[in-house]
Amino acid sequence: MRQSPVIILSTVTVLSSCAYQQVSYKDDVSPIISTNCSECHTAPYGSGYQKTGLEMNSYHALMKGTIYGPVIIAGDSRRSILNKLLEGRAGNLQNILHENDKKNITEKDVKTIRDWVDDGALNN
Repeated sequence: MRQSPVIILSTVTVLSSCAYQQVSYKDDVSPIISTNCSECHTAPYGSGYQKTGLEMNSYHALMKGTIYGPVIIAGDSRRSILNKLLEGRAGNLQNILHENDKKNITEKDVKTIRDWVDDGALNN
């Protein structure tokens, strides 16, 4: 018995939509940042804000970056400073900027932010 192309196409469409769900800034990334980063990266008194000018209380502030430049390269987590810091790939910069860190972000949260950046760091 021969299957209809419509049924096969529908099955492929359903399976591909189940395989991936885009990361949301509002629902996924913002809560991670609020829990792990906002305490120090709030203007004007947060120590992270005072050191770098990086405010992380909103999408637009995060995308603005630091006094040294952007921390996110949309679509490229390998080169984004934020991802390098979260993943421990920032070398001396890691020690200078986060020498007294008490919080340990989970691997799941690091992956969520990596996926969000790789997906284009959308304000969604």
